[in-house]
Amino acid sequence: MAEEKIINVTKEGLQKLQDEYDELVNVKRPEVTKNIGIARGFGDLSENSEYDEAKNEQAKVEARIAELEQMLKNVRVVAEVNTDAISIGTKVLVRDMDFEEDVEYTLVGSNEANALENKISDQSPIGRAIIGAKVGDILSIAIPSGQMKIQILSISK
Repeated sequence: MAEEKIINVTKEGLQKLQDEYDELVNVKRPEVTKNIGIARGFGDLSENSEYDEAKNEQAKVEARIAELEQMLKNVRVVAEVNTDAISIGTKVLVRDMDFEEDVEYTLVGSNEANALENKISDQSPIGRAIIGAKVGDILSIAIPSGQMKIQILSISK
């Protein structure tokens, strides 16, 4: 049996997972079951596109429920955020030394990552490189497009 992978999340990330799970189990699953029942009433199942569509939707919902159940079983909430060094849940202000601009990232677990909100995964190249770094540290990070040189300016909650 494969080893279970621990999933690091913030409190907010855990809440999002739980909310999605609750929505799927309590709203989406009954809705899909109802749609299957309605589609069955349309006659011959071999030529019933509504039935096929409802069954496909059911498969997607059940697969996501199973995925969320697995994630929730292996979740570890990062509760105590220490601002002495970068860890999951911290906000980090860095200076991109190549472009001479400051960027603020929030380091999160991989399932919370969102580039549009500057939430970077602890599993990303930048995330892995900055974990444990302290204010003032200068890091050279291998990224897909080459090397990136940054300086850690501040760490906050």
